[in-house]
Amino acid sequence: MANVLDLRRRIRSVKSTRQITKAMKMVSAARLRRAQERAMAARPYARMITSVLESLTRRIEIIDPETGNLRHPLFAAREEKRVLLVVISGDRGFAGAFNANIVKAANQFIDAGPDKEFDIEAVGRKGRDVLRRRYPMTEYAERAEEDGEPVRKRGERKGRIEITGDHPGMLVKLEASRVFRLAESIISQYVHEEIDAAYVVYNEFKSVIAQRVVVEKLLPLIKIGAQQVAGAAEPTLAEKERAAEAALTSGIALEPADTHEADDEAQKFGTANVDYIYEQPPEELFNGLLPQYISAMLYHAMTESVAAEHAARMTAMDSATNNASDMIDALTLHMNRVRQAAITKEIIEIVSGAAAL
Repeated sequence: MANVLDLRRRIRSVKSTRQITKAMKMVSAARLRRAQERAMAARPYARMITSVLESLTRRIEIIDPETGNLRHPLFAAREEKRVLLVVISGDRGFAGAFNANIVKAANQFIDAGPDKEFDIEAVGRKGRDVLRRRYPMTEYAERAEEDGEPVRKRGERKGRIEITGDHPGMLVKLEASRVFRLAESIISQYVHEEIDAAYVVYNEFKSVIAQRVVVEKLLPLIKIGAQQVAGAAEPTLAEKERAAEAALTSGIALEPADTHEADDEAQKFGTANVDYIYEQPPEELFNGLLPQYISAMLYHAMTESVAAEHAARMTAMDSATNNASDMIDALTLHMNRVRQAAITKEIIEIVSGAAAL
């Protein structure tokens, strides 16, 4: 049985761990606030570009009346034989089951299409590390990792499922230019029929208690502004309660900020029933804005994923802090019992010795 000195050392160790987890919780809460602000700041642009595209669709012919085909290739749907899957996970651990849920959703989506070929673009180190242990990387992806320069020349497939892209650190400092380059690469592959569809797996974040892991379809486009969800996984009631408790102790609002007024104004932008005069032809504007729209969808997914990661880490560190407090109480009680037992034993020995004399 451990003595009093060992128990005191254990208590000091657990107290030090509790201080670390409490500090990590507060840091994650501060980063969560900034991530929420950045996600909200990006919404007006996405709303307005959606409104402009919707306005342009009423002024141009998307379907060719002679052939009956869609004029723009991003709207052309075809049989999904090869699918590109963008998996957005975190770059750091200590976030509970956040990264595991992302990888689980990606694997379930892949297992649902046993007759399809999948190309995986991994965004985030944690998801990439798990996927690389299960699936091979293409030759140009391996050269890109070694040389630092992407070589977009693909060799022979190593299997039905391959990792074709690796983007570590993109979420640490999220830049619109990097997201746009990724969107351009996806669009180029779809236009050249290297892939038949593109999906993104991420954690959709509205608030601490309103989030879910979704598989959203990027390409082909069906309707501007309409979210195409191919799969979703909601958190359990117990997980929501833990997240709500962690948010309340950190000063984080449980409900998302009310942005209905700004959203309504953004939706009205360029959609009035009047004849707008554009400097460029409407067809040229429409073709130029569609890549920006795909990029905005990816950027939106990444900003929400970053916020969800900080929320998950805040919840995990809050649970760790509470568990450390419970362990300290249990060890303190055990130490007091051991110390009392030792004192009682010494008293009994003294009384017994005195009685023997």
